[in-house]
Amino acid sequence: MKTPGLFKQCGCRDAGTRQRLRARCPRIGERGHGTWYYRCYIRDMLGESVQISHGGYRTLTEARQARTAVQAESREQYAGRTWTIARWLTYWLTTRTAIRPTTHAIYTRHVHQFLIPAIGYLRLTELTSRHLTAMFAELAAGTTTTGLPRSPATLQRIRATLRAAYNAAIREGMITDNPARRVEIPAGRRPQAVVWTEGRVEDWRTDGARPSVAVWTPAQLTEFLEFVADDPLYPLWWLIALRGLRRGEAAGLRWEDLDLNNRQLTTTNQRTTAGYQIIEGPPKSAASRRTIALDRRTVAVLRDHLRHQRAHYLLTGRSWRTSGYVFTRPDGQPFHPNYFTKRLGFRTGLCGLPPARPAWRTPPAPISRPFRTSSGTPASWSPPTPTPACYPQHSTRPPRRQPGSS
Repeated sequence: MKTPGLFKQCGCRDAGTRQRLRARCPRIGERGHGTWYYRCYIRDMLGESVQISHGGYRTLTEARQARTAVQAESREQYAGRTWTIARWLTYWLTTRTAIRPTTHAIYTRHVHQFLIPAIGYLRLTELTSRHLTAMFAELAAGTTTTGLPRSPATLQRIRATLRAAYNAAIREGMITDNPARRVEIPAGRRPQAVVWTEGRVEDWRTDGARPSVAVWTPAQLTEFLEFVADDPLYPLWWLIALRGLRRGEAAGLRWEDLDLNNRQLTTTNQRTTAGYQIIEGPPKSAASRRTIALDRRTVAVLRDHLRHQRAHYLLTGRSWRTSGYVFTRPDGQPFHPNYFTKRLGFRTGLCGLPPARPAWRTPPAPISRPFRTSSGTPASWSPPTPTPACYPQHSTRPPRRQPGSS
């Protein structure tokens, strides 16, 4: 008597075609010949019907018990036992809709560049801390795209991504353990900023040696501001250096955020990047949403910049598109934030000053603190290349300024 969903097969082959006979074998009814299989349908975690077929059982009773156990599993348990890490991570990324785009970009990079190539072939329940120890050892031995060793901080962030993904699988009821919590990774030490003293500058000019984080002296800042006094983005360098604006805050600064009569600047908007994509919105934290007092010299610099922007609008006419941003391209639209990083590096090189950050990181603002993205993390950038000025050379240009004047 046949039982639906339970059947017997063997590995015998046809003498002529060499194809497996499976259930068509004439000896299939003999005791001990072939093994038992089961076939059933269940709904997976996404609600789709999935056919399951498994065999190798010695008796009909064993096959029936195995089928019953599978049918008794929840959708989530079945997915946890059968889904690969690659499939889960890919699905998990699609569910991360409430996080910031920059965070989602970091997760995506970690998943596709590191996690899936290393452990994506494993089932969710197969991952152990030994797999992760081997993976992170291999990552630590490798280098970045610029040829530099990966820092412990990078490894910690990759582990944080995997830990978040596995915690989500636990909440879904797919698994019960998170091996990413047990793997040990050396803690990275935050580099201490040093000042570009005369000795360090001499070493840098001689053999290119430079500290991991170095900032300019007041004299070097003055030299830089004097050198870029005729740069159309002079007000940008002034605000970043002397008022502590982050790159994203400067890129997203609008004239409506400035109250020049009362000498105030409010950081209500920022333009950051996720990869090369621009993400615009309010600052991330309450501490970033702040009002900055402006001195009279800064107000004069900004008023002068506004006059030149209006003069350029009159020169360009219809080609100008009003955007309301303080720092704009020749067509009136805001710059890509990466442009500021590239141009700062380019102007620093022309000035002959030492870099205030390694070439693979965003240079810091002199003296006060590193020039960082609005999320507080250094932004990656390409080697600086010469770029055209914000305004055409024949248009009005800001007069040369004396940085120390008030």
